[in-house]
Amino acid sequence: MAWTIALPEVVLAVGVMVLLMLGVFRGNQSTGLIATLASLLLLAVLVVSITGESGSAFDGLFIENGFTSFAKVLILVGSAVAIVMATEYCRREDMHRFEYPILMAIATLGMMMMVSADDFIALYLGIELQSLSLYVLAAFRRDSLRSTEASLKYFVLGALSSGMLLYGCSLIYGFSGQTSFNGVADVLTGAD
Repeated sequence: MAWTIALPEVVLAVGVMVLLMLGVFRGNQSTGLIATLASLLLLAVLVVSITGESGSAFDGLFIENGFTSFAKVLILVGSAVAIVMATEYCRREDMHRFEYPILMAIATLGMMMMVSADDFIALYLGIELQSLSLYVLAAFRRDSLRSTEASLKYFVLGALSSGMLLYGCSLIYGFSGQTSFNGVADVLTGAD
């Protein structure tokens, strides 16, 4: 079944929604708790990713194999460590709000989707999910003019590169009639 192959992403998405609701109802006093729970959620997703099954899902949009599992392990460990390291920095710089670890977990979800993408559409969704979270993280220090400027520049650059990527994907689709990586490779090599 397709959902069992994408189980790490599903678990992470549901976990992030639960953490978001917890943060909304408990406020900024729950920031430390949410950071801890986000790190534990990423480690739980790591276990699910290692023990999950391999295969292709959603009509070839999503794949899971040994390489994707290895890349997801690196992404999840790096994100969990980054959340733990950022907690003290955010407290020291007066940016200690519950949204920070949640946005990092959403960016991690986008990275995991990019790793498992086997189609230009799935790749684009992963890139956008990661990028939108990182735009907000770049502007997280609201009272800093430099932070706001960096976020605005990042957003403009991201919008431009996103448009160029979509234009390139549409050209590839127009040439090959395929959006899957294997389909495009078959067209380019002349295989039937």
